Amino acid sequence: MKNYDLIVVGAGIVGLAHAYTAAVRGKSVLLIERDSACLGASIRNFGFVTITGQRAGDHWQRALRSRAIWADVAPQAGIDVLHSGLWLTARRPAAAAVLEAFMRTDMAVDCALLTPAQAAERHPALRTGGLQSVLYSPHELRVESRTAIPMLAQWLQQALGVDFRFSETVTQVATPRVTTSRGSYHAERVVVCNNADPGGLFADAWTEHQVQLCQLQMLRVQPQAGFALQGSVMGDLSLVRYEGYSALPEAAALRAELERDEAESLAHGIHLIAVQSADGSLVVGDSHHYGPAPSPFASEAVDRLMLRHLREALHLEGDHVVERWVGTYPVSPDAPCLVKAPDDATRVVAVTSGSGASTAFGLAEEVWSGW
Repeated sequence: MKNYDLIVVGAGIVGLAHAYTAAVRGKSVLLIERDSACLGASIRNFGFVTITGQRAGDHWQRALRSRAIWADVAPQAGIDVLHSGLWLTARRPAAAAVLEAFMRTDMAVDCALLTPAQAAERHPALRTGGLQSVLYSPHELRVESRTAIPMLAQWLQQALGVDFRFSETVTQVATPRVTTSRGSYHAERVVVCNNADPGGLFADAWTEHQVQLCQLQMLRVQPQAGFALQGSVMGDLSLVRYEGYSALPEAAALRAELERDEAESLAHGIHLIAVQSADGSLVVGDSHHYGPAPSPFASEAVDRLMLRHLREALHLEGDHVVERWVGTYPVSPDAPCLVKAPDDATRVVAVTSGSGASTAFGLAEEVWSGW
């Protein structure tokens, strides 16, 4: 039986990032995934590698590092970067005050605060009437998750020699032995990246961190022919959700105003994100509902709210919905990501903030360097 340097459990972006980090260091890697392909949170999202607005400090630095790795790996793996940059519109004076405060932080490096006229000239798809200002960040990248994740896995296998076992459930980890539904494997080290599965491996590790599940709704919208985004788009509600903004003192006044004006959207955890796919369609969302087992049934009322925010932000002639889906990921009030060490050779890792695509590569480097 082959003895690997590392076994990774879970083929989502966090698992793939750990496989990549070890493989580029010349280590032999086996990745085991219980499904026949990656079907979880890593493909049910925007493919939005977000830096601006991430929690200040280590998490923001992780995002910056992950963005650099995405930019290096994507062309090698044949993954298209569909567009780059972020346009965050401030409709309320209180939102503009948050953006002005953000521009005074270290995280505003290379960002620009634009007037509505400047934003309209650079990004004609934006509805700039009534806006106070627009934050532009050049850092963000957008890939199509449902194709990028399998392409990344294929590239890891073909270019870096990572072995994969799909449709195989890991039933026990006792490093150096990993037992599955089909057999057993050996490795010097094991990383478990199973999305903090509440009934899965090392489930007890998350209890003290109050980990629960977050479910989000998303839409694919077909705009008019020729419609083009110059980058990802967000709005006022994003400023009270992303901690890089919401932790600023100026965000308190904005939240109070939104609680009055947008109580229903806040109750559903809605904030606008709009990105564009290669076929011209828009991926739009999202909402956030929490619990130990969120309902799998999507709400039409939530979809209508998201579409209203989309129409307010962009010059659309229609918002025909061609696809709907839900995603689920773990969240914790303690930290945006968690790393547990059951023993010296085993790590259990979860991104608990919905920012796996944005931070997994940087997090994986931290985990590896901590061994």
